Amino acid sequence: MRIMAIDYGDAHTGIAISDPTGFLAGFTTTINAYRPEAVADQVASLAQEHGVEELVLGYPKNMDGTLGPRAEKAQAMGELLKTVTGLPVTLWDERRTTIDAHQILMGAGKNAKKRKKTVDAVAATLILEGYLTYKKSR
Repeated sequence: MRIMAIDYGDAHTGIAISDPTGFLAGFTTTINAYRPEAVADQVASLAQEHGVEELVLGYPKNMDGTLGPRAEKAQAMGELLKTVTGLPVTLWDERRTTIDAHQILMGAGKNAKKRKKTVDAVAATLILEGYLTYKKSR
């Protein structure tokens, strides 16, 4: 079962898709779009192209666990994705994924300009890996 993780952002949305077994992160890309409908349409297209059966959407909680405006945007995007794709959407706590993605890319020697191009896809990969690990332990 292929699973797609989404790190939704205002201008850039990171995408990571698992391998067919649903055990490893595989394909990654970034969607560059501002309108939620445009993002949802591109997610739907990628999901169909790759045979995705489940979506995992990063849910940006505050560090203290409370929900803020970013979490509300994620909830709205989750509902839109359900409607556009017809797939189940799981909201997944994504605290620190973007920070960790920047650190991974810095450790790999990527300068700020190069990090900006790939950080969202790396963050989506971290969301996907966390979710896949959770699913394996159940």
